[in-house]
Amino acid sequence: MKKTILTIIAALALAAASSSAFGADPLTLPSVNLSLGGQNSPQGVATAIQIVLLLTIVTLAPAILLMMTSFTRLVIVFSLLRQAIGVQQAPPNQVVIGLSLFLTFFVMSPALNTINEKALKPYMAGSLSQEVAFTNAIDPLREFMLKNTREKDVELFLKLSKSDAPRTKKDISTLTLIPAFVTSELKTAFQIGFLIYLPFLVIDMVVASVLMSMGMMMLPPVMISLPFKLMLFVLVDGWYLLVGSLVQSFN
Repeated sequence: MKKTILTIIAALALAAASSSAFGADPLTLPSVNLSLGGQNSPQGVATAIQIVLLLTIVTLAPAILLMMTSFTRLVIVFSLLRQAIGVQQAPPNQVVIGLSLFLTFFVMSPALNTINEKALKPYMAGSLSQEVAFTNAIDPLREFMLKNTREKDVELFLKLSKSDAPRTKKDISTLTLIPAFVTSELKTAFQIGFLIYLPFLVIDMVVASVLMSMGMMMLPPVMISLPFKLMLFVLVDGWYLLVGSLVQSFN
């Protein structure tokens, strides 16, 4: 790659030198000028700040989806289910993330509809300011997070931030509520994953004991237990039970 670039530069220099030598017009390269003009008016400065904030929000959109919705619990539970069964690539990551994403939209649909009706549409119509629209948009998310956050986790982050005890739940700051909500979601997801692991662990232990008693120590127990675990999961209609329980687990 470096040799190719050097060759191109050398060819351009040779062409320019030969053109000058024979009296032709020298070879000129196009120039590009980048400049940022200063904004003296308050309106121009406000517009520039709005653009920067918009780009920041777009950049943080994946983090907002992960940290302030039901996506964290769903994707962790589905990943633990795949590991408990013993299949590392079935369903593939795209299916797990896609299912978690659409279930997130389903679970968050009341909050999203409220945001659309009370914040987005009025703001686009020009009847709300940015501050009021942001407050109306964050309130449904805060309500969802408060319903699914343990008081113990909220108290932990209040203690770490050295904040005064809030009188009501509405007095809890969003910066304190978000990490408390994520911590609660992680704990709940691992609790559900532990319950999912138990029946498959029993099958692995039974198969390993049977193989050991038969003297088949060189045969991997996972190879024998995998069909039984898949059959158990299909017979009990595992996807129906798991998805229904996960959706109902959100208050």
